[in-house]
Amino acid sequence: MKKLDEIMELMADEMKDFKTAVLELQKLSGQLVKMSIPISTEAVEKNLNTFLQKQEAEKEKTDEILKEIDRKLKRARVIPNYLLILFGISGIFALFSVGYFGYTSKENVEENFEVYQTIMESQNKHYEDYFAAYPEIQEAYCEWIQGGYPDL
Repeated sequence: MKKLDEIMELMADEMKDFKTAVLELQKLSGQLVKMSIPISTEAVEKNLNTFLQKQEAEKEKTDEILKEIDRKLKRARVIPNYLLILFGISGIFALFSVGYFGYTSKENVEENFEVYQTIMESQNKHYEDYFAAYPEIQEAYCEWIQGGYPDL
């Protein structure tokens, strides 16, 4: 029984401590309900305006960056200037070369034709001299040209 009495006393002490803890908790809960944190619209508006100003500043920066990129894209070229200059110079050089080689080729053809005419005239002169020296061979040659002799 002694043990039962000790347990009962311990239970009574625990119940008393529990009751005081519950009372204190009720008191704190009541204070918490009475205490309210007022949310003022001024504070919310101030924070919202600050946020909106920061957002507007960032939007302006991104707009400037995008405008600059757009300007650069409008001025961008597929072929750089130095390549255009290089191709222009190459084209002029090619035209000059074609003209030069065409002119020299024409001159060479005319010169070769003149040499050919000179050779032919000298051969004709040689034949004329030969035929003048041997008229009977000239007559045989003329007959052969006209088809008088059979082919050899």
